[in-house]
Amino acid sequence: MSMKNQTLVSEIVLLGFQNLPNFKIPLFSLFLLIFIMTVWENVLIIVLVSSSRNLQSPMYFFLQQLSVCDLLDSTIIEPILLQTVISDKVTISLFVCTTQLHFLSVSEIYECFLLAVMSYDRYVAICIPLRYTSIMSHRVCVTLIFVSWLLSLISVLIIANIMATLQFCDQNTINHFFCDCFPLLELSCSDTFLMQITITLQSIPVIFLPIILIIASYMCIAHAILKIVSNTGRQKAFSTCSSHLAVVYMFYGTLIAIYVVPHRKESQTISKVLSLLYTVVTPLVNPLIYSLRSKDIRESLYQLTTRR
Repeated sequence: MSMKNQTLVSEIVLLGFQNLPNFKIPLFSLFLLIFIMTVWENVLIIVLVSSSRNLQSPMYFFLQQLSVCDLLDSTIIEPILLQTVISDKVTISLFVCTTQLHFLSVSEIYECFLLAVMSYDRYVAICIPLRYTSIMSHRVCVTLIFVSWLLSLISVLIIANIMATLQFCDQNTINHFFCDCFPLLELSCSDTFLMQITITLQSIPVIFLPIILIIASYMCIAHAILKIVSNTGRQKAFSTCSSHLAVVYMFYGTLIAIYVVPHRKESQTISKVLSLLYTVVTPLVNPLIYSLRSKDIRESLYQLTTRR
């Protein structure tokens, strides 16, 4: 069919969870509860780190940044997710759809870099404790965060420029709960080869290099932990590291499965479940694993509540 006979679309229809009509109310209640808890947890951490003198260290500065990122993820995804659950379908403009995709991409790429920075911070704190203050100075921390945001924006701008050249004709229905990249590309009547190659190439600095840095950092940390004489201290350190790595691998694993593994038109249910892991579950569990288990965080929360 020639381009003249094709109708350019201006709206995108998200089908969400149409295959689960009998579970609308339970799913809506569950996702609403998750959304409320996620917002509450991350806002709490942002406020505590900003207001407490006991939390003015690089580790809590990075945890605050992680909460900002998770809060951004939740506010981008979950309002539309709730609409798709309760409605048979949700119609949004193509501009809103691509804007959601770009904002989510910035946030997710930034989190990839941030998790690597956090692992390096823990490596310096545990393996080079005497030089920790000089290596992880406030200026260095701010620089690392600024560079992470800058690289994230540059990566997404490259993708956005390519996507701006694509045309969408006739088909406008996505069997998903948000505007993800590959489902959106499937609607395009333009050649998407350049876009797919760009995403694959960007996965090397965005996903694989941070994973290598995280693995290397935690291997050094594990080696240092093995030198701890106290069995209790060693078990506590291993428990903390294993919890961190579980969240990291869940986040990176789902990104690799969705964006790096060659895309095949398989069950949309699998794609939705994987997407829920990194857009909904990860922002919920990050504060629990990284922050709220901390004794300093709990003490600061207690001080804040008793003052009020």
